Amino acid sequence: MARYTGPKTKISRIFGEPILGNGKYLGKNSNPPGQHGASRKRKQLGEYALQLREKQKAKYTYGVLEKQFRNLFEEANRRKGVTGETLIKLLEARLDNAVFRMGMAPSRPAARQLVSHKHVTVNGIVVNTPSCQLKPGDVVALKPKAQNNTAITSAVRGKNPKFSWVDFNEKEFKGTFIAYPERESVPENIKEQLIVELYSK
Repeated sequence: MARYTGPKTKISRIFGEPILGNGKYLGKNSNPPGQHGASRKRKQLGEYALQLREKQKAKYTYGVLEKQFRNLFEEANRRKGVTGETLIKLLEARLDNAVFRMGMAPSRPAARQLVSHKHVTVNGIVVNTPSCQLKPGDVVALKPKAQNNTAITSAVRGKNPKFSWVDFNEKEFKGTFIAYPERESVPENIKEQLIVELYSK
């Protein structure tokens, strides 16, 4: 199953944000990766570089590779509404992201592993495709066998109250994807309009 498996801290240093980790190495003196850090790089990024940077940030944040991300953009472009906001909504509706938002897993990679190892059901059916698109009203739960696995249940931390588009019952290990989130509710620091401009060239 395709996913990024390279160094996480290096990616976080590129963007200066802990998008793939806890950010403990991102001190105020942390330089971008490379032999000379920021000293050999252009002080001012060009328009294309800024657009590409935002696309890469979104891909790494949600754990999506290029072809899948392009397909999501084309789907967002076909739907009604603002394309950039719709793209974020589709990324948030991925099964692995919903499992992470519900608090069943401590990170998106952990949520992806939980799904791919067949520990998660959607509407009572086992689904092992992390990219599965949820619809409002879909019920996501841990399989009964997984609920008896302390290695899995000990990592469950419960839903963050600010994620109002998902609900989660910690006693039943079951959650609901209530609705597609509004853009202002999604905390990720992504300028989706730059992504739209990049793909519109």
